[in-house]
Amino acid sequence: MTKTKIAKNMVLGCVATIAAIACSPLGNPAFGGPLALAAPAQNQASIFDRVLREPATAPRSSDGVELPAHLRRQVVDFRTTEQAGTIIIDTPNTYLYYVLGGGKAIRYGIGVGREGFTWSGVQTVARKAEWPDWNPPPEMIARQPYLPRFMAGGPGNPLGARAMYLGGTIYRIHGTNAPSTIGGQVSSGCIRLTNDDVTDLYGRVNVGAKVVVLPSSADAYARARSGVSLAANRASAPSLH
Repeated sequence: MTKTKIAKNMVLGCVATIAAIACSPLGNPAFGGPLALAAPAQNQASIFDRVLREPATAPRSSDGVELPAHLRRQVVDFRTTEQAGTIIIDTPNTYLYYVLGGGKAIRYGIGVGREGFTWSGVQTVARKAEWPDWNPPPEMIARQPYLPRFMAGGPGNPLGARAMYLGGTIYRIHGTNAPSTIGGQVSSGCIRLTNDDVTDLYGRVNVGAKVVVLPSSADAYARARSGVSLAANRASAPSLH
């Protein structure tokens, strides 16, 4: 046999051997090793690229965040002279009550205005919107110039899934993409609920519904809870947040 034929047979034999090993159970670990090593590098690049594409904001929270028990939506005993369908905002305790009548109400945990941005009074729901757009007013932009001038409605919008506009004011009851803020003094005057809760409330509330916002000070709060009529106080800075 010539040297050329010998070399050719050796090459063919090696190819056959490699193919047999690759197709056998013993071949899987050897073939799987390089793929297993390559996968993390591919995933890391994908995650890195995704981070670069995302805006430099806090990560969006889902309503899967578990609220403390007292802030979860629940039916409670609630005595009031207000008619069923009325909303009562308990500012100092960060509760919103939707009056059912018969001494009952649905209680929701809420976020309220931070110090210097609370208000009280009686309003009505002037209109409702699903996934509302956000237009920060000039006063808010002056305080926070980095804010966008407009943001279309959607999961990343700070107004959340639903909004109920209060009278002719700039205040509203709305959702939030940051449910961890529920129970805090966090806004510039608006009332916020989780997206799940604001969607539930939105389905119950009619345009024209009465909204009573109780004051945050202890004395005024006690008088209001005793049935003293409330005078609207809109002297605080405006908010769409």
